[in-house]
Amino acid sequence: MAEEEFTDINGNLISLDCQTHSAFCREFTVTSPKLSLRKVMVYTCFIWLFAYAVFFFTENTAVLSSAIILTLVGMMIHIHFVKVDHETLLIIGSLGVQLSSSYASGRESTIFIEMSKLKDIVINEAVYMHSIIYYLCILIKDPADPETVASVVPLFQSSKPRLNCLVQVYRSCQEILAQTS
Repeated sequence: MAEEEFTDINGNLISLDCQTHSAFCREFTVTSPKLSLRKVMVYTCFIWLFAYAVFFFTENTAVLSSAIILTLVGMMIHIHFVKVDHETLLIIGSLGVQLSSSYASGRESTIFIEMSKLKDIVINEAVYMHSIIYYLCILIKDPADPETVASVVPLFQSSKPRLNCLVQVYRSCQEILAQTS
């Protein structure tokens, strides 16, 4: 049960909570910072001031109404579909891997991958914007040919932890995978 502070690829603080339930079961939770009220207020004020400026010149009240409605709908969509509070990886040696994402609105999404479908867990690299980032991913076996990879499932997509955090999760996952094979 160790919680450590790391940073994501943008330099924002994230925390990694590692829980060992047994020798064959570990849970990793990466928690992102909460939604900043200051940031929300700045965006809202900017949009509403722009709408008021347009209203001042056009004298059309629909501009103000639509700005308020668009801002509220945009915030709800962002909170419900985009802003992830924490992501969890639960690996159970005999069963498989469960991936969970909890959104700011309370919505959760969960994916389970059976151990028989899992080929390996690796750290991969990718070009992101103008830099190279590392990400942890699960390689899924091809049902027709178990030696090839059918698909890749990236982990911690929203929090995007840096390499030092990924290495810690990777090593722990490899310990469990080595015990089960």
